[in-house]
Amino acid sequence: MNFECEYIEKLAKLVSDNQLSEITLEDGDKAITIKKGIQGGSVVMAPAAPAVSIGAPAPAAVSAEASQAKAVSDAPKGTPITSPMVGAFYAAPSPGSEPYVKVGDVVKAGQVVCIVEAMKLMNEIESEVSGKVVQICVEDGQSVEYGQVLMYVE
Repeated sequence: MNFECEYIEKLAKLVSDNQLSEITLEDGDKAITIKKGIQGGSVVMAPAAPAVSIGAPAPAAVSAEASQAKAVSDAPKGTPITSPMVGAFYAAPSPGSEPYVKVGDVVKAGQVVCIVEAMKLMNEIESEVSGKVVQICVEDGQSVEYGQVLMYVE
């Protein structure tokens, strides 16, 4: 079974829009479960079988929402770089490596600024604009949601 990110996002929207609390899809030994979080009504993906590991527990999603809310209230001027999918944010190409970018770095359009891991696939996220990184809104390893601001470039 090949769960594509677009398909997962549609399932998450289906859960939210129809006030469902959970949806599970299974194919042989692989499964995906999408559950609505306990607080704030956010949609959280969690593995339904050991063969597929794709999400984070509800408390991590709640803390991600809190971080995002704080980032929005303190948001500097600039262009946001947002996550194109649900997954885990990684600032560097591998553990122990230097991050792709730090606050104060100048980036060019098309430059890789981070990775979002979704379904064991490492997706390089590129800046759509050139400028200076003025804020990084998420921490390394943190779960992110579709459309969540990862950083601002001014």
